[in-house]
Amino acid sequence: MAIQNPYPWRPPYGGPPAPPPRIPAKELRPRRVWYVVAALLGVVLSGAGIAFLVTGVTDAIHSIDTTRSFPSGESRTFRFAEGETKAIYVSQSGRGHVECRIPEMPSGAMTQPRSTFRITVGSRVWERVFEVKSGRSGDYSLTCTSQLPAEFALGDRPRVGATVGSIFAGIGCLFAALASSVTIVVVTAVRRGRHRRRLAAAWAPAPQWGPPPGPGPGPPFGPVH
Repeated sequence: MAIQNPYPWRPPYGGPPAPPPRIPAKELRPRRVWYVVAALLGVVLSGAGIAFLVTGVTDAIHSIDTTRSFPSGESRTFRFAEGETKAIYVSQSGRGHVECRIPEMPSGAMTQPRSTFRITVGSRVWERVFEVKSGRSGDYSLTCTSQLPAEFALGDRPRVGATVGSIFAGIGCLFAALASSVTIVVVTAVRRGRHRRRLAAAWAPAPQWGPPPGPGPGPPFGPVH
């Protein structure tokens, strides 16, 4: 029976694995400037979205002259321009019946809109109840009453389409800011990672194979019969 060394020859000598090569950040593509581009694009689009939202809401709020509001049962004189349509707004705690009249105008000058429009200004909710289109410029006395305690005000005819358009444009810009910034950052990071791996593989030293330094392998260990 012979007891032999299971490894009569030593395994190839390669030494400890070499550390991965260090890749300078400036060698990677795309360049890191794209992260700055993503940030700037997000800031610009976000600013545009906020501007659209603020403009839409501000225009709607300023369309009502709340500084010249008057309580139910009282009258207030306003200036009406020929061909211009104005809106009468009411702020009340419920759904009380509202009546308004302008004695100097013909009966067809004041109409009730088919759609509902409400807007909050401060702590009050204003609802459009009538629209007035004067056939002649001049000062007219407006009197309004309600079954409930109420406050009335005259304002511009609401531009619902413009307000809704500004709001949707603002929301769209905010979504575009988020989507574009995230996309640029992710794509840049993925491509730089792939480029790093390619450079690391190209710059890695070739593996060293062969017998270790020193005397060659000796005879098999143990008795041989």
